[in-house]
Amino acid sequence: MLYIMRHGKTEWNKIEKLQGSVDIPLNEEGVLVAQKAHDKYKEIEFDICYCSPLIRAKKTAEIFLEGKDTPIVIDDRLKEMSFGEFEGSVGYFNNPENPISKLFTDPESYTSVGGSESLDHLAERTLSFLNEIAYPLHKEGKSVLIVCHGALGCSIISHIKNTPVSDFWDNLMGNCELVKLL
Repeated sequence: MLYIMRHGKTEWNKIEKLQGSVDIPLNEEGVLVAQKAHDKYKEIEFDICYCSPLIRAKKTAEIFLEGKDTPIVIDDRLKEMSFGEFEGSVGYFNNPENPISKLFTDPESYTSVGGSESLDHLAERTLSFLNEIAYPLHKEGKSVLIVCHGALGCSIISHIKNTPVSDFWDNLMGNCELVKLL
């Protein structure tokens, strides 16, 4: 089995501040939601967890897997998409003056700006992880959990579902939502 989960909420999620690769911790609600997910899915066993190096994902994985012997392996390819100079901006989604808004409103037309990562680079990174780690383990019959982020999770799910770029955000998971991929 192959599962994926997005990290719990942070203060920046709460105020719609663009996080990207900025290392923001979980807030109280994020911890609580991760604990609820732990309780809700406690019957599911995982052989291994691969996780983003960012603290919000690592803490989510630790809370979610508390009491289990599941090893947590950090993989830099699971770090959230970088939004370059736009990280920390508020109102990015509904502000057409902010060039990063194109990523969220029309991903097919988005081009990397201000040091942000392109969707093509994100896709290469996530496909590399899937081909080198996740798919081989799945083929061996292992149960694998991936704990990551919004855009990165969309990229992984897009590969597996063969989702067109125009529908990229249709794959966005809620915070601490566990999705079975394979």
